Amino acid sequence: MRRWLPHPLLTAALTLLWLLLVNALSAGALVLGALLGWLIPFATSRFWPERIRIRHPGVLARFLGVFAVDIVRGSFHVAWLILKGPARLRPTFVEVPLALTTDLAISLLANTISLTPGTVSARLSADKRTLVVHTLDTSDAAALVAEIKQRYEAPLKQIFEEGDA
Repeated sequence: MRRWLPHPLLTAALTLLWLLLVNALSAGALVLGALLGWLIPFATSRFWPERIRIRHPGVLARFLGVFAVDIVRGSFHVAWLILKGPARLRPTFVEVPLALTTDLAISLLANTISLTPGTVSARLSADKRTLVVHTLDTSDAAALVAEIKQRYEAPLKQIFEEGDA
């Protein structure tokens, strides 16, 4: 079964994404979405270095909810900063020490930060122990680091790394 359906969750996610992109729920859209959802993971499965295992689906659902709220909240915050004018911005780079060890989890953390308005992942250290993050406006770098670790890194560690040796 794994040979013909290498990533069932990715297949379902891609099918759902296709239906959202075409904004239609018809038999043809569903069939094409399912075909693409199966074909893309099937064609790329040999390039995946490790098998993805979601250890706590409930934590993943909560993480996605927090992420969605943070995107909306960040969008309003950035809009407010723009309206106030650039003279009041306090941009800075902060170093976030990482407890994550797998490439997938680190990549998801960096992408989560970059997709949240007002922050962007700038650089990962060569030893993969520190992520440099640029923030558009912050008065307390330590609080930002603590927020990233609590809201994003801790759930990702539970979802993808808990129980790893």
